[in-house]
Amino acid sequence: MYIYKAGVVGAGTMGAEIAQVITYAGIPVVLRDINQELVDKGLAKMRSIYQKRVDKGKMDSGELEKKLALVSGTTMLNDFKDVDIVIEAVPEKMDLKKKVFQELESSVSENTIFATNTSALSISEIGAATKRPHKMIGMHFFFPAHVMKLVEIIPGLATGSETIDDVMGFTESLRKIPVRVNECAGFLVNRLLMPYLNEAAYALQEGAASVQEIDQAMVAFGLPMGPFTLVDNLGLDICFDVVKVLLDSYGNRMEPAEIWAQLYEAKRFGRKTGAGFYEYDGRQKGELEKMIAGLQTRPGAKKTKFSNDRLIFPMINEAALCVEERVAAESDIDMAMVAGIGFPQDKEGILHYADQVGLDHVLGSLESFYKEFGSRFFPAPRLRRMVGAQFLGKKSGRGFFEYST
Repeated sequence: MYIYKAGVVGAGTMGAEIAQVITYAGIPVVLRDINQELVDKGLAKMRSIYQKRVDKGKMDSGELEKKLALVSGTTMLNDFKDVDIVIEAVPEKMDLKKKVFQELESSVSENTIFATNTSALSISEIGAATKRPHKMIGMHFFFPAHVMKLVEIIPGLATGSETIDDVMGFTESLRKIPVRVNECAGFLVNRLLMPYLNEAAYALQEGAASVQEIDQAMVAFGLPMGPFTLVDNLGLDICFDVVKVLLDSYGNRMEPAEIWAQLYEAKRFGRKTGAGFYEYDGRQKGELEKMIAGLQTRPGAKKTKFSNDRLIFPMINEAALCVEERVAAESDIDMAMVAGIGFPQDKEGILHYADQVGLDHVLGSLESFYKEFGSRFFPAPRLRRMVGAQFLGKKSGRGFFEYST
């Protein structure tokens, strides 16, 4: 089925950006929220994205108006009656997402595809709350949606093959890179990203390095920004919610560093609240240092050492588990990491990087970290088997990928 018209529910930043992406591809879109003020903010956000293109000379004002003419804002469900797909972009609350789709069912065609932009919640559970689970699918855009190329496509247990094909094709028509991901908590990119962000938080609270030192090290590694800058931009509250979803699903290896909860309770959610791991408005200056000092005086606390491997190798380990569980193919995992979080292109993705440094080195380092830090570094069984089979990566001609020697 070709998508001739789309709908987006939720006119916040993410919903507005998704709507802009759709109009940029020349497809009409209906943008809805619960009141006109929120709708108007979403429309203003779309205009600002296009205006930046005009300011940079990438389009003229006439083109801007033509693109914006493709969007209609509404507070009414009936305005979705002729859309081919509805993308939900409301807050990450399961009950809210279920309610949105239940309300939509009587207002859309029986052929309309339901897509949720959730970053971690179960597609199957959301679909089960509707009368069309075969039409429910995850369509996870990355922030900022108008810039980031990756879209994770996540079928639920009941999602039909036609729905999957239609959404993969629709995503390509938006000039995005669709990566199919088999459903699991956190899907693919967030499942790999959170151990990295969490380990950065552990290193910080244990005095291994400062916020600035850790961020600078990861930028020097080749990432577009450090872990703490990333969290502050995404919103610590959103990241912490994902961490809790992962903890519920994967247990101790996702145990969050205590600093997360302290920052959350202090409502230091990042740029949007004026403070997170960094200070932005100066009103909470010195509070983070006090939190860290308090954590370091607790019984059993010890100062640890920082290294790039301590942050990067948990991502490799989680990627190996994803390969084992067939969450995604090796090449798709690497493409998703490059397109989704900006993993350095010269390293070709997380699994290619593992092959470059040697899987025996990765395994040995994980075992050492496991002895020092515990279960969050327990090596994936697949890594042990690969090393035992002498699949060591580039140096042996075979690891996650094959190489000519």
